Amino acid sequence: MLTGMSEVPLGQILDESDRREVRPPTPRPGPATLRRDAWWLQPAATALLLFLFVVYSSWAAFVNANYYSAPYLSPFYSPCLAASCGEHANWALFGTWWPFSPAIIILIFPLAFRLTCYYYRKAYYRSFWLSPPACAVAEPHRRYTGETRFPLILQNVHRYAFYFAVPIAAILTVDAVEAFHFPDGWGMGLGSAIFVVNAILIWLYTLSCHSCRHLCGGRLNVFSEHRFRYWLWRKLSPLNAQHMKFAWASLVWVACTDAYVRLLATGTIHDPRFF
Repeated sequence: MLTGMSEVPLGQILDESDRREVRPPTPRPGPATLRRDAWWLQPAATALLLFLFVVYSSWAAFVNANYYSAPYLSPFYSPCLAASCGEHANWALFGTWWPFSPAIIILIFPLAFRLTCYYYRKAYYRSFWLSPPACAVAEPHRRYTGETRFPLILQNVHRYAFYFAVPIAAILTVDAVEAFHFPDGWGMGLGSAIFVVNAILIWLYTLSCHSCRHLCGGRLNVFSEHRFRYWLWRKLSPLNAQHMKFAWASLVWVACTDAYVRLLATGTIHDPRFF
C-alpha cells in the first residue's frame, strides 16, 4: 500500500484535497483586536446611559424647583436639610444662609458611593477611558499604574461611602412609607408604588455591594467561629452576583422617580389614586 501511494505525485494529492487559503485578518479602525463581533456596542451603550444620567441628575440637582408634590419628595432632595425646603424639610440644618440647592447637600453621598463602586469603576473605565474597552481588546494607554496614584487612589473611600449609603437607603424607605400618607389621609397612588420600588432597588444595590459582603464575611479565617457573620455572608453572596443588574436598575429607577415627581409638581400629569 505504501508503495502504491508513493507513485502518486504530491501535487495531485494537494490538488484533489480541500485546500483553503489562510489570509491575515484585515486591519480595522480602532483598538487592536482579533475579535470580529460588535464588541464596541456594550461600552458605547454604557457611556451613553451614564452620560445621560449625569446630565439629567446635574440639571435636577441645580434647578432647585419642582421637587415636591404632596406626599412625594424627590429622592434627589431627600432628606431635605435646608430651610429653603419649607414645610417639607426633614431637618432644617442649613438655614437661610445656604444659597444653593438642597440637593447638593445630599447627592454627594450617593454620588461617592456609586462613583467608587467596583462595578461602576469597571463600567466607566471601559466606556470613557478605554482601559480596556473590552475583553481581548488592546487599550491605548502605554502605562498602567492601577489605582495607586491621585486621583484614582481616592477610589479606596468606597468602603466608607457605604456607611453613608445605608442611612440614605433607610431615609428613602421612610419616604416610601410617607408616599402613602396624603393630605387627606392614608391611601395609595401610582407614585406610592414607584417610591416603594425605588426603595427596594436602592436596598438591593446597597446590600449587594462588595464592601457590604466583605464587611459581613471578610477577614474571617474560620467561619464556624462566626456563625452569624457567615450566615449573613451566605445570604448576601447571591445578591452580590447580581450587583451589576441592581446597579443599573436602581440608577434608572431613581431618575424616573425624580422625573415623576417633577411632572406632578408642574401639573403635567396627575397621580392616579387607587384608594
